[in-house]
Amino acid sequence: MNNWNGIGSLFIACIELVLLVNIFIFSDKNKSNNLAKILIVVLIIYQAMEFLICGLNYNSPVFVYFAFSDISLLPPLGLYFVLVYYDKLKNYHKLIFIPALFFIVYYATIIPVFNIKLCTPFYAVYYYPLGDLYGFFYYVPIIISMWLMFTDMRNKNSNCRKLSRILLSAYVLICLPVIIAFILAFSQQTALLNSIVSVMCKFALLLAFALTYFTLLNKNKIDI
Repeated sequence: MNNWNGIGSLFIACIELVLLVNIFIFSDKNKSNNLAKILIVVLIIYQAMEFLICGLNYNSPVFVYFAFSDISLLPPLGLYFVLVYYDKLKNYHKLIFIPALFFIVYYATIIPVFNIKLCTPFYAVYYYPLGDLYGFFYYVPIIISMWLMFTDMRNKNSNCRKLSRILLSAYVLICLPVIIAFILAFSQQTALLNSIVSVMCKFALLLAFALTYFTLLNKNKIDI
């Protein structure tokens, strides 16, 4: 590695890996905890891919495509995790994965158009098609997840309010760069918006911590 590009991604991937190991060792095995593990694995893979792309110069369109394919699964997996934890999962809820699968399949047909526009030690800027449409379907499951957590947090009869507050706080903090990016975009300052995928995934380290805390407490929802 001839420069420090991607070093932030490597650092975050290592932290998330340590958190994952702790979850495997110390948390109970149940469906929601297992989904939390998968979410952290998705985060680790993305950070590792960004380090390969920026730090080790594996910057071919194929690597960029795999990074996007991986992180496209994060919002629907997060919503699925929330639905499982709150016992709201129905058979038709599996349809929430369709938009992510659509983009993964569609992008697979146009892999050569993917490219890396900028690498820094802390974030990357990618070019990918259908950016606005991708963003819409990316954020909708996140917003729904936040609404479900907020609703549960206000439910006085809920036994899960403590964990709902932890998870919702992480989601809110992750979304702050997005809100700031759109505010700046109205002032013709698009630098943050152009790098929002990478920046948001860096902030998702907060989600990894929240999920770790969640799994350590999620032994019996009645006792929480």
